[in-house]
Amino acid sequence: MKFIVSSTYLLKQLQVLGGVINNSNTLPILDNFLFELTDSKLTVSASDLETTMSSVINVESDTSGSIALPARLLLDTLKTFPEQPLTFVVEENNTVEISSNHGKYALAYADGNEFPKAVALDNPSTTTITGDVLATAISKTIFAAGNDDLRPVMSGVFFQFSTEGLTFVATDAHKLVKYTRADVKASQVAEFIMPKKPLNLLKGILAGSDENLTIEYNESNAKFTFENSELVCRLIDGKYPNYEAVIPKENPNKLTISRTQFLNSVRRVSIFSNKTTHQIRLKIAGAELNISAEDIDYSNKAEERLTCDYQGDDMQIGFNSRFLTEMLNNLNSEDVQLEMSLPNRAGILTPIDGLDDGEHVTMLVMPVMLNN
Repeated sequence: MKFIVSSTYLLKQLQVLGGVINNSNTLPILDNFLFELTDSKLTVSASDLETTMSSVINVESDTSGSIALPARLLLDTLKTFPEQPLTFVVEENNTVEISSNHGKYALAYADGNEFPKAVALDNPSTTTITGDVLATAISKTIFAAGNDDLRPVMSGVFFQFSTEGLTFVATDAHKLVKYTRADVKASQVAEFIMPKKPLNLLKGILAGSDENLTIEYNESNAKFTFENSELVCRLIDGKYPNYEAVIPKENPNKLTISRTQFLNSVRRVSIFSNKTTHQIRLKIAGAELNISAEDIDYSNKAEERLTCDYQGDDMQIGFNSRFLTEMLNNLNSEDVQLEMSLPNRAGILTPIDGLDDGEHVTMLVMPVMLNN
């Protein structure tokens, strides 16, 4: 088995795949990349058993074979090379020799057959969307997913596909984000929960991509195919909570304000809030929004006044400033609207502008009880 490949091209592909590999693996073989060569097509794969990703790389070769090479060692070596062709040759003594312009490097390899095979999906449903649409949907929702191992369904992003459009939801019971696209439709109704790790990988690879991406899915696995790569992952098992039930429908109190002004104000004031509750108080009356925080233990307090557009009754409501900051950071509109009903009911944050046609974002943040 022998092939020639560009050093920087190989490194770029392997760095993406390296994101799949865990720092500590139960199976030693998972510390490797699987190289499968068929003539001039080299397929490189990485896996952590839950997620397997592979890319097809064009190389110069007329041989075939399959070996597993140590990922960390290979990446560290490739990072040091300037752009040049590298020749990989599998030797008799269980090593692979890499020849560069300046030297030779031998590394031990494992048998490619020991590497776990990616799951094949039986009669999957299929949806096609552009890479950037998926990357946007992930980045708009993933920050709201939980980290609680006891509630695994909430630690992923809920994909809901229908003939009307696509919906992506994430929640950790304190905050919830629902992102919908009416301009992209699926051929049939489907629902599944995607874990965070493969989503973060996809988000990094697909951002800004106009290429089409095919999503295939069944009860237990999903497969994403794009350009010359594919990612197969196990889905989170379980039923997603009924998120529609927690979104309050009647919200008579509506506050419209500049997003950056509101965000900067919340950031500054929250520095003075209690370090465990991160609680800030919004007091709204007429066209004035008063944002305040107090840390009684240290006699620290802060207060700011902003002008806003407000329709509704005068009210005071408390929020965790970290959740509010995360949400405002994740929107890219000029102005936002905060809809509220009562101080003990969730507030709904929506962008007023900056969205594409058919794109909708609804963010829900639970209030914290104010101690008057």
